[in-house]
Amino acid sequence: MGNAWWNMTLRFLLELAALLGLGIAGWSLSGGIWRWILALALPLIAAVLWGTFAVLNDPSRSGRAPVPVPGMVRLVMELVILFGGAAGFHLAGHTATGIAMALLIVVSYACSLDRLEWLLKQ
Repeated sequence: MGNAWWNMTLRFLLELAALLGLGIAGWSLSGGIWRWILALALPLIAAVLWGTFAVLNDPSRSGRAPVPVPGMVRLVMELVILFGGAAGFHLAGHTATGIAMALLIVVSYACSLDRLEWLLKQ
């Protein structure tokens, strides 16, 4: 897959931003002890899912898959986590950040059509 270095960098930054957006949403949309639990748990759960469930031999990753899943499952999981982070920013009152992130997710995937095709064939 010929993902350009800039798109791989963007993808990594979007992954980090998604974790931040989920944490901010957990903090902003709850109170008391739940504020702390959700602010820590939502990004942690997303990171564990991201690192655990993968397509075997995915060239855009290490190729390892602790828990191998079909490409469609991986794609849906990626989209839920990434757009979930963008929605988290929006719901927490950072609307411009959420919209910008959503647009960058679309750009990244639009520039990764070869990876999308590969995932859908797995």
